[in-house]
Amino acid sequence: MQRVAEAVAQDPAGCAALTVTALAERTGTSEATVVRTARTLGYPGYRDLRLALAALAAQQAAGRAPAVTADIAVDDSIIDVVAKLAHEEQQCLADTAAGLDTTQLESAIAALVGARRIDVYGIGASSLVGQDLVQKLLRIGLIAHSHSDPHLAVTNAVQLRAGDVAIAITHSGRTTDVIEPLRAAFDQGATTVAITGRPDGDIAQYADHILTTSTARESELRPAAMSSRTSQLLVVDCLFIGVAQRTYETAAPALSASYEALAHRRDPRAGR
Repeated sequence: MQRVAEAVAQDPAGCAALTVTALAERTGTSEATVVRTARTLGYPGYRDLRLALAALAAQQAAGRAPAVTADIAVDDSIIDVVAKLAHEEQQCLADTAAGLDTTQLESAIAALVGARRIDVYGIGASSLVGQDLVQKLLRIGLIAHSHSDPHLAVTNAVQLRAGDVAIAITHSGRTTDVIEPLRAAFDQGATTVAITGRPDGDIAQYADHILTTSTARESELRPAAMSSRTSQLLVVDCLFIGVAQRTYETAAPALSASYEALAHRRDPRAGR
């Protein structure tokens, strides 16, 4: 961490241009160390540190605050929009991968593999991520349900018991409509998992396992609750692949069967 801190202090402009992987290579450390250094310095993630370094470099060069930021502006060309979004999402994925606790991930995967039933809770953009996870799990033969209605979520949560798994997805970690069903599932003895950008949020007290996503940087046109979906989907994919690997003998035939069952919908002639 000291090597990382010294590098950014000595060359803010150069480090601002580096990805988390590139800075780790320059300092002879790991991506996780770079992310921890950023958080120790008071930033939610490495991306936020990069933005601060870029601003500092601009101030040093011009003697004033920078006039241009990486935020998407109303008058940006579509070329600039594509470039900025691609860069933003690439960094978001890198930060999430570097900061993800693989021990917690392994534990969550193990719980899913042995689960009798899986409930997933999410509201708004997070509900779309929940639906994505459930669709994947269903394709390999697991019993999974996605709940975006808070009343139905709680109603289903109180039916869970030991051996079941409840997953809550909330970027802020403070979404009441997601916390309540997870708390109900926790009280019933189910294994609980939180996918959140705020591991210190209220959701944490009811989560047996916490999977942390990159803290998305908000902008006027792209609130954090929307941009956080990219890192949430990465965590969901890691969960799914982990489960599929450990249940391969049953997952592979189930996935093949679901593919064949839907073949005629992709090619109407196949159903004739």
